[in-house]
Amino acid sequence: MKKTLLKKYAKLIARVGANVQKGQKVIVYSEAELYEFTPLVVDECYKAGASCVSVEWRCQPITKLSYKNRTLKSLSEVPEWQKAKMQLMTEELPCRIHLIGEDPDGIKGVNVDKLQKANIAVSKVMKPYRDKIENRHQWTIAAVPTVAWAKKVFPNDRKSVAVEKLWAQILASVRVTEDNDPAAAWEAHNKTFAEKSRFLNDCKFDTIEYKSSNGTDFRVGLMPQGVWHGGCDKTLSGTVFNPNLPTEEIFTSPMKGKAEGRVVSTKPLSYQGHIINNFHIDFKDGKAVAWKAEEGEELLGKMLTTDEGASYIGELALIPCNSPINNSGVLFYETLFDENASCHIAMGMGFADCVENFENLTLDQCRELGLNDSVIHVDFMVGAPDMRITGYKNAKRHQYLSTANGRKDIGNVKNTRTAKRRKP
Repeated sequence: MKKTLLKKYAKLIARVGANVQKGQKVIVYSEAELYEFTPLVVDECYKAGASCVSVEWRCQPITKLSYKNRTLKSLSEVPEWQKAKMQLMTEELPCRIHLIGEDPDGIKGVNVDKLQKANIAVSKVMKPYRDKIENRHQWTIAAVPTVAWAKKVFPNDRKSVAVEKLWAQILASVRVTEDNDPAAAWEAHNKTFAEKSRFLNDCKFDTIEYKSSNGTDFRVGLMPQGVWHGGCDKTLSGTVFNPNLPTEEIFTSPMKGKAEGRVVSTKPLSYQGHIINNFHIDFKDGKAVAWKAEEGEELLGKMLTTDEGASYIGELALIPCNSPINNSGVLFYETLFDENASCHIAMGMGFADCVENFENLTLDQCRELGLNDSVIHVDFMVGAPDMRITGYKNAKRHQYLSTANGRKDIGNVKNTRTAKRRKP
């Protein structure tokens, strides 16, 4: 891939995604294989005025060896230095940039029960620190090809060709071309999100219904104080940033305890280095009560029982059928992309900023209003070509948000099928 395009992408990540502020500290989390691209991002962070940029390297094969060889007790322990580091983060509020590119099958062979128990234990310790920084600092997630990921997406191509093809798809999805201004493209993109969010907020739906011929027949209630968002986000201090590059979704957090029926997945879910595929989940009184998967059923069950909140819904979102990612026809095996090609639902933690006037409320107060809480937030795709999504108000059909094959558009919500921001 041309160096000029990679530099434009790195600048987009630093300036538009994270919107690094003058004098701000930055932490970049990156795969070891991305050692050539990561310095470009670091350079752009300094050009934006960062006072200090540190890089924390990850290596999936080493992570796998750790899960295989360490005891559950060892994996579940969070050292004091790591707690101190997180506490410092809550005070300094550094900007965080996550560069992802893991092998979707990279953790295969690890004992699922051991993996899940260890992750739950660590997440419970780290969650209070993460709650403290919620909505107080900028963060962004962006993807960079690795060989294993590229070969998963394009298995019939040589390694070099697969990587080049994946680069092309990534850059197209984030609106980076040789002759454009990506920042201007994203400014226009965010204006569209604002229009669609305004439309949905004006509708004031109390229930959303999903139906498609694959078996999805599902209704979910919304919080009276709930709001829809899309595109860029804003810290409590007013700094605008884009959490996900790319993004095509308008999303909200529903009312905990208000979900009935069945949802059927339409794309594979890559979760903790494993694939969960061809699955459905049944809901009663808002809670996932039964599930089935052709692949990864054990892990699906463990995910849905991670904690009490993991079996409840944290997010709903709407995605246009004509999104660049959907139009590409590529299955990425990476939620950051696949959730933006198909409407999705997320299990687990909801978003405080999806509650009206959240900036004047505590997290506990948001949860009292119906916001779900959990140590997980996992998106899975449910959008189908013939899915019909209907908004209800006061128990009466209010508006179709989409019709079969997207033949009807309502307001600014065009050709929608029903998918957030992926959380780091």
